[in-house]
Amino acid sequence: MSTALEQLAKSFEPAAIEAAWYPRWESANYFSPSMDMNAPSFCIQLPPPNVTGTLHMGHAFNQTIMDGLTRYHRMRGDNTLWLPGTDHAGIATQIVVERQLDAAGVNRHALGRPAFIEKVWEWKQQSGDTITGQMRRMGASVDWGREYFTMDDKMSGCVSEVFVRLYEQGLIYRGKRLVNWDPVLGTAVSDLEVISEEEDGHLWHIHYPLSSGEGQLTVATTRPETLLGDVAVMVHPEDERYAHLIGQTVKLPLCDREIPIIADDYVDKEFGTGVVKVTPAHDFNDYAVGHRHKLDQISILTLDAKINENAPAKYQGLDRFAARKLVVADLEALGLLAEIKKHKLMVPRGDRTGSVIEPMLTDQWFVAMSKPDETGKSITEKALEVFETGEVQFVPGDWINTYNAWLKNIQDWCISRQLWWGHQIPAWYDADGKVYVARTEAEALAQSGGKPLTRDHDVLDTWFSSALVPFSSLGWPNETNELKAFLPSSVLVTGYDIIFFWVARMVMMTKHFTGKVPFKHVYIHGLVRDGEGQKMSKSEGNVLDPVDLIDGIALEPLLEKRTTGLRRPEKAPQVAAKTQKEFPDGIPAYGVDALRFTFASLASLGRSINFDQKRCEGYRNFCNKLWNATRFVLMNVEGKDCGMEPGAELEYGFADRWIIGKLQEAEKAVTLALDTFRFDLAAHAIYEFVWNEYCDWYIELAKVSTQHGTPAQQRATRLTLIRVLEVILRLTHPIMPFITEELWQVVAPLAGKKNTESLMIAAWPIADESKIDAAANADVETLKALAFAARNLRGEMGLSPAQKVPMFLEGDASLAKFSAYLVPLAKLSEVNLVAKLPEDDAPVAVAPSARMMLKVEVDKAAESARLTKEIAKTDDGLQKVKAKLEKPGYIDKAPAHLVEKDRAQVAELEDKLGKLQAQLDKLR
Repeated sequence: MSTALEQLAKSFEPAAIEAAWYPRWESANYFSPSMDMNAPSFCIQLPPPNVTGTLHMGHAFNQTIMDGLTRYHRMRGDNTLWLPGTDHAGIATQIVVERQLDAAGVNRHALGRPAFIEKVWEWKQQSGDTITGQMRRMGASVDWGREYFTMDDKMSGCVSEVFVRLYEQGLIYRGKRLVNWDPVLGTAVSDLEVISEEEDGHLWHIHYPLSSGEGQLTVATTRPETLLGDVAVMVHPEDERYAHLIGQTVKLPLCDREIPIIADDYVDKEFGTGVVKVTPAHDFNDYAVGHRHKLDQISILTLDAKINENAPAKYQGLDRFAARKLVVADLEALGLLAEIKKHKLMVPRGDRTGSVIEPMLTDQWFVAMSKPDETGKSITEKALEVFETGEVQFVPGDWINTYNAWLKNIQDWCISRQLWWGHQIPAWYDADGKVYVARTEAEALAQSGGKPLTRDHDVLDTWFSSALVPFSSLGWPNETNELKAFLPSSVLVTGYDIIFFWVARMVMMTKHFTGKVPFKHVYIHGLVRDGEGQKMSKSEGNVLDPVDLIDGIALEPLLEKRTTGLRRPEKAPQVAAKTQKEFPDGIPAYGVDALRFTFASLASLGRSINFDQKRCEGYRNFCNKLWNATRFVLMNVEGKDCGMEPGAELEYGFADRWIIGKLQEAEKAVTLALDTFRFDLAAHAIYEFVWNEYCDWYIELAKVSTQHGTPAQQRATRLTLIRVLEVILRLTHPIMPFITEELWQVVAPLAGKKNTESLMIAAWPIADESKIDAAANADVETLKALAFAARNLRGEMGLSPAQKVPMFLEGDASLAKFSAYLVPLAKLSEVNLVAKLPEDDAPVAVAPSARMMLKVEVDKAAESARLTKEIAKTDDGLQKVKAKLEKPGYIDKAPAHLVEKDRAQVAELEDKLGKLQAQLDKLR
């Protein structure tokens, strides 16, 4: 039978470990909750990624936090569920399948809706599991047995039930309203799907002649073609320039209509001419003005953004931008174009198509956000109230201001989309246009008395079904055990970019339908940006693929990935050059654990995370450090007496007691950090304890105890080595699951653990502060100070690491216990404890409670020459800094922090010069 050390590879190779452990965890059903209704429940709902998606850095970061929390609570014995699912992603998925059909020469409309939906389902089965496979690569311990898809029958049934109930309560209605319209997709889109970026444009100044013939008003617009739908011009009611014109009319250029001059506070009288055109059917602000003044709404665009029959005949059928050119030319020909100015403006574009979004007046379904229900409160009021009472809390807390600001200015929610893929709206129409909202067609026919019905062609906004996830995924409307145990869930982990679109809507819907909040905490993490703080975007060529960081990627394929799909292809050489500079040899394989630890270390309570690849390298080294430390411990404890037998004599030295106490502090710090969602602090506490205290100090001190101690001391040190290491692995597991499981399997049996089935289900370490030994802490701090002083002294004397010399240590007998440790720590031949240092020319160092001297035969001539040269070099540097400070005007003009830095450098150089001179004087 092989030993534990033989079972462990000589070096850490993450790929093989990751490939072996995840299938074992999943097949053993470790990811499922215990469903012990007496145990505390912990639940996280995975923000369902798009079924079309692939793992990006935001997913990897977000899922590292969620998995860390899930593994932590599972180890604490909680009834733990991390519930996964994927979103049908209406627009994104339909686009993907339409492009595939286009490539095959097939048109969606020619195919027909039923056949198209069948094609989408086929594609989902073939390609829809990419991101869930990548989640497995990241070690996500989600309960795959409860995985849902937002178009599943169970989820669809819940969506219909919610829609019907809201309609019956008067909280869903259909009406003609202004919405964001993507003319390429042919559908309304949400604000989330509109990206407004600054672009170069123009401001056209157009004369509108007064109907009286006595002058004109000049209006500035960025969209001159929309004047064909103008119904008024407006001025500020307090603008003295135009007060006498309010109530009169102007002749609308190019159209045979007169429109009124109105007054409204919306106008900024300082901007432009102080006169604004009003087009309620094509501008959101104008739409509000039109309602206030009861103006007509004239739509002049078709749904594919061509000029319609409401405009003069010569413009009808033209694309909106072609019409713009003709309108401008005609205005100029009539002498009505005053001027054209270059103008920077925010242009709204569809994030899927890149087309310019048009505000479009269309028939849509809406949720009434401010209408009171049977409780006398609107769903918006309820969503505000749960944060005011503390039922739900943001982490960090200041995100409540963003949440409140949006809800207090909320508009009714447009929930219909003119797509084929999605939850088809459960509404049917008879020949007269009367609507019947029902759960099924049979129910609708019963309502209509058997009249022939046609179902509404529209589908629901993806965010509508996503808003129901907290309860729909747990079996609502049935009263399931899952609903009882896991609603509300413990925490929602998400980015700040969807507070409006998902967080608020989940609160609204869950509170309205279940009376409960969907979650207790909303942990808002920052967005992952590149090393320079820029948003990662494939179109900008600065994306990092988390899978590439895990597996590694050579330079050539990395260049291809980064230069393909650029928004501006001409930037490809620049992107390539930057990539070659940043990754000259490609990206090495860091493995999942190093990547996860990097994310954890960056997870501070901030808005953005600048990802630094060098951190991955550092935490890959941390994995190596932990691996090698484990091999050292196994070599020193396996097959040896570790004092585990009853009655074994154990004598714990100060170093043993110190590391045991430090372990309690680490356990307390990591637990507090995870309880407060501070993964950065948890990662820091683990790193400091493992690398600096356990590996760099305790292992070195343990070598002395195990080699030179009594049998009782050796047993105690071996026991401490293995048991502290075992706890380290449990403490680190939520952040680095793979390496810790691999190591724990060989460490745990040697540490006396009986059930070593999996680290995933091992108990979470609980700190025992009674084991913190103040005296031992003080002893180790003294030892560290002595070791540092001795090392500095060696450096001052120019001793090579291989040169071992004796030390004379001045102090009382209490220092004797440090002698054996100082020999290897300071590379000494021996330590002599003396009442008083001999009068000698050798350099002396001062440490707390002691003075020390290293005795070494010195070549006085050579040492004098070395010191003289060092003195000259130091003095030269000192004089340069002094000259800088003495330069006329420098102190008055230079920044204060630079002056202070220079003065500090003078003090430092003068101190060094004094020490060097004292050493030289002793040699004379």
